[in-house]
This record gives sequence, C-alpha cells and structure tokens, in this order.
Amino acid sequence: MRNLSDVFKALCDETRLGMMALMLRRGELCVCDFVVAMGITQSKASRHLRALAHAGLVRDRREAVWVYYRVRPDPEPDPAAVLDAIGPILAARDLGEVERRLDEWSCAKGQLQTCREAAAAGADGGATC
Repeated sequence: MRNLSDVFKALCDETRLGMMALMLRRGELCVCDFVVAMGITQSKASRHLRALAHAGLVRDRREAVWVYYRVRPDPEPDPAAVLDAIGPILAARDLGEVERRLDEWSCAKGQLQTCREAAAAGADGGATC
C-alpha cells in the first residue's frame, strides 16, 4: 500500500498534475521548460518533479547540468494503473496559457540550440516563430 499511497500523494498537488499533463501531451521536457511554461522557480519545479519521480510516475535523464523528465514508459503496477486511469483525463485538459508559453519558449530554445542559451536570452530570445 505504501507505493500506492506515494502515487496519490504525488498527484494531490495542482502543480504536479499540470506537470503530468504537460508531459503526457509533449513528452520529455527539461526542468527549464516547466519553469517558463508554468511560471515557477527552478527549485519549485525540481522539487515537484522529484516527488513525481519518487512515486514512480516519471523518469529523469541528465544531460550535463540539465535534467529532462518524461512519464515512465515502464511504471510499476500501482503507478501504471493510476496513469491508465488519469492519463486520458490529464491529456485532454486545456492548458491554454501554459502551452502558449511553452510553445514560445520551445521556439526560442530551438533557435538558440540549448536551454542555457535560451535562459540567458529570456523566454522570447528575440526570436520569431
């Protein structure tokens, strides 16, 4: 029951639900993507993502100093059952402004090549998509 309890504890927060919805829609995202899209600090984003990882819902991948997260493709049975139940609900959510900010940020980041360059330039990076 401990594992199932951890899953529900991780999902009882609006920020973490939003992060899950974004990952279900967009796939793998860098911590910096959550910071810009959700308007939260890096430390808050990292803390919430670690809670999701601890519950077995997401997996991280490190690339230099950058950490990327995605929904686990191979969760344990309890997290898998919960993801099966809530996945379609979260994926169907209208994330409006959050996705708009993520799209703008992704465009700037893509043109600048790295999270570090994009963060230094700001969310718009002076880029036009």
